[in-house]
Amino acid sequence: MRLAGRVVIEEFDCVALRDNPLGDPARRQIPVYLPPGYDRSGRRYPVIYWLHGFTGTGLGAANFNPWVPSLPELMDRVILEGAPPAILVMADGWTRYGGSQYLNSSATGRYEDAVTELVAYIDTYYRTMASRNHRGIDGKSSGGYGALVLAMRHPQLFGAVAAHSGDMYFEACYKVDFWRAVDTLRKHGGLAGFLQAFQAAPKKPEEMVRAMVSLVAMAMAYSPNPASPHGFDLPVDVETGEVNEVVWARWLQWDPVHLVERHAEALRSLRLIYFECGSRDQYNLHHGARILHRKLERLGIRHEYLEFDDDHTQINYRYVESLRRLCNVLSA
Repeated sequence: MRLAGRVVIEEFDCVALRDNPLGDPARRQIPVYLPPGYDRSGRRYPVIYWLHGFTGTGLGAANFNPWVPSLPELMDRVILEGAPPAILVMADGWTRYGGSQYLNSSATGRYEDAVTELVAYIDTYYRTMASRNHRGIDGKSSGGYGALVLAMRHPQLFGAVAAHSGDMYFEACYKVDFWRAVDTLRKHGGLAGFLQAFQAAPKKPEEMVRAMVSLVAMAMAYSPNPASPHGFDLPVDVETGEVNEVVWARWLQWDPVHLVERHAEALRSLRLIYFECGSRDQYNLHHGARILHRKLERLGIRHEYLEFDDDHTQINYRYVESLRRLCNVLSA
């Protein structure tokens, strides 16, 4: 792979993650894509922050795959096709259980703070246009979720947001799998046995990953509880399968389709809101995207929603849609 731009791997020692309860590394390798011409000019550039999906890493977003284009390759493409150049920073929200949803949680660590700290770091060491009008956030799946939520909660940092197949409408994307996840936990003797078996497994079986994605890791993000034996509360009883409505309500407070009303003014201030989803998404995320689209319409918030004929996997080819739009609006 030969890029027109180049990628620098930053060794980012994140203060926010030094005390994380899982003991995951605070020092993260962060790929930074520098556009063609960066080294030859003294100009400043807008910045796009990319958030990877669940089980991903920042380094993974930059990896070369002959069949699946990487983020640096896609940035090259949109710039060579005429989009204004921008820096792309591939953040890292990985945890030993797969991901953080880019939220601050007493069960996983301060990953929302980690992103905001990374923004300050990049503005210090790179020639950025260091204002929210020239700074955007983007991502896919759990990263799409993180992009939308961080844009709502930090409009002083981000002036534009894009998301591909982001987690939303939790009833459809998580809750439908609760009982299958409960069966998996019971197979390992409950939550403690499941966590131990997950850590020990040299290859994570699909049913374990599914239980982690739909229930356990999400509970770490959405319903942390330092007083609980494991540091978080499950929204469903492992013995009976009964939903705990109090805990479930805590989850729903973090659902983008419910957050939108509370953060309407922040959303109105954004220069771009772009999101899209495949019409055959295996996790039912197209239903949530449609709901979000309708709610934004009702609130009179300017946005762009696209639905395409595909599912959730290997949709990197779609990322040019958000990257092109972000490069254009952030350079204006």
